[in-house]
Amino acid sequence: MAERCPYPFPRPTALGIPERLAGIHDEPLVPVVLPSGDEAVLLTRYQDVRQVLTDDRLSRNLDRPDAARISRHNSMFQDPRINPDPPEHTRVRNLVASAFSAARVQRLEPRIHAVTDELLDAMERSGGPVDLNEALAFPLPVRVICSLLGVPDEDVALFRHWTSAFLSVSHFPREEIRAAMTEMSRYIAEHISHRRAHPGDDLVSAMVRAHDDEGRLSEYELQWWCRLLLLVGYETTATQLGGGVAMLLSHPEQLRLLRADPALLPNAIEELLRWKLVGSSVSMLRYATDDIELEDCVIKKGTSIIPAADCANQDPDRFFDPRTFDITRSDNPHLTFSLGPHFCIGASLARAELRIATQALLTRFPNLRLAVPAEELKRQEGALLEGFTEIPVTW
Repeated sequence: MAERCPYPFPRPTALGIPERLAGIHDEPLVPVVLPSGDEAVLLTRYQDVRQVLTDDRLSRNLDRPDAARISRHNSMFQDPRINPDPPEHTRVRNLVASAFSAARVQRLEPRIHAVTDELLDAMERSGGPVDLNEALAFPLPVRVICSLLGVPDEDVALFRHWTSAFLSVSHFPREEIRAAMTEMSRYIAEHISHRRAHPGDDLVSAMVRAHDDEGRLSEYELQWWCRLLLLVGYETTATQLGGGVAMLLSHPEQLRLLRADPALLPNAIEELLRWKLVGSSVSMLRYATDDIELEDCVIKKGTSIIPAADCANQDPDRFFDPRTFDITRSDNPHLTFSLGPHFCIGASLARAELRIATQALLTRFPNLRLAVPAEELKRQEGALLEGFTEIPVTW
């Protein structure tokens, strides 16, 4: 194999495709070095990535002596109880997935509209310029997920720091990560206790019932899934929403197409998702428990491997002219939400939030534009999600 290069790959600009992705599909397996310093292998081709995401010989359990680590600072990524393999994962997933059904998401849409309008009202009153992250991209999904989980609005602000620490790869020191975990654990324990005494029509109440009455969740699973849903139920959507708007604003010809034909919005959302604006696929790190034969290669048992959606989404054998951002693209089966048993259960909710917020923002502010050149936007370093540190916009 070739010399290993650092992964995530550096980007030429915050919105640019990493140069290393050009021609990467010539090799199905590409050796890389992770932020921890450990070695792993990228699986680059669309068809291969799609195949292994449904293969039970690729394990999420990284608590193995020879498995690569994502981070040296954050042990959460190595905990097999957080995102286990089937059948344990399937049992918990089926319980949680009911809260993200199409019908449940449809019932949430009025809430998404109301929060979006409230945030845009405040944004309009400010007169601009504003940081789109703070004005809309982060407050919207965190308030929606907190509503789904029964967390009161006044506690929403607590989660920003906790999330940043929990999803840190190298941005925060180990001690600060542990302190955030302790604070978050205390809050979740108190929230579970409150919902046990005062149950409601929310996901945490349902999970408490599954633990107390039905024995379908252990105490550990109850605690951890509550944390994870609060933590990752909004950060990915927030990063995608802010980055997606920035992407549209930096491609004025595509923005004109969308304004001229709002029916293109679902296509635009999928194309923005294909660009995987949330960052690399480092969180998809897996461990091969046996040899896995693919068309042009074999993943050897004991390999730490990343089925790289960012690579697969740029595969010219699957996507026509993949390096062109095209909101009219209709054949777009990207893998940003993964596939198989670990397909993102929040995909329907994320799509609804992205669609509603993007449409409302562009309608309310027909002259919306970036307040700085697109190449001056910056990405968060040392985090699992490569979010944008700031997205200044004006109108």
